[in-house]
Amino acid sequence: PASRGCVPGGVSLMTSPSGANIRILRKRAAKGDAKMQFVLAERLEDMSEFSEAREWMESAADAGHADAQLALGSWCGRGECGIPKDNMRAVQWYTRAAEQGHAVSQHTLAVCYVTGEGVAQDYGRAVHWITKAAEQEHADAQHNLGHCYATGKGVAQDYGKAVHWYTKAAEQGHAEAHYNLGCLYANGEGVAQDRSRAVHWYSRAAAQGLALAQASLGLFYAHGEGAAQDWDRAVHWYTKAAEQGHADAQFNLGVCYA
Repeated sequence: PASRGCVPGGVSLMTSPSGANIRILRKRAAKGDAKMQFVLAERLEDMSEFSEAREWMESAADAGHADAQLALGSWCGRGECGIPKDNMRAVQWYTRAAEQGHAVSQHTLAVCYVTGEGVAQDYGRAVHWITKAAEQEHADAQHNLGHCYATGKGVAQDYGKAVHWYTKAAEQGHAEAHYNLGCLYANGEGVAQDRSRAVHWYSRAAAQGLALAQASLGLFYAHGEGAAQDWDRAVHWYTKAAEQGHADAQFNLGVCYA
């Protein structure tokens, strides 16, 4: 989405959204500048001026501004900014933005096809849009596409492709991709089994607070898999996961203290 820090022409939006800035934005928006209409709509939303915000956002969206189309879709999907919740309308706006190559909208539309919100559930269409977004380096889409290939949802199961897309997302710091990549290395699915690589990826996910990874890492340290056995580290990671409510980690931590 467009930055909300500044806009073309030297109008800073880091200052108060009221007063002179709003007047300048209104003048530019009134001239048909879709970017200014979008920015003005965001500022007005921040000020709880929902009626005028909707008018400008719709103007920008009708003019083909993809960020505005995504915003309207979000408002419709969540029932925000004075718009009644309407998932079908949300999908229509997401689709218009997605067809322009807008990666966030492509991924959001894919999620709608997975959940069946506002559109008939269709994993094939979901994979179509997830792929479009993943090819634009959208990390969540890359992770979810990896998951589709790992589980065979919407595509033929292919662990090699799952590894490819999980790796792409992991390289961008995606915690769930780190974890799932660790699982593939642990199980030897799509790659040669390598427990030390599994520990590497679990560690990266665990450091980001992912309870599943913390519990798995604790288990590997407890059994000396992929790393030297280390009960202190096992307890450390079991505790981290247990504090987040992970039941298996809570049980294993109890065993450590028994």
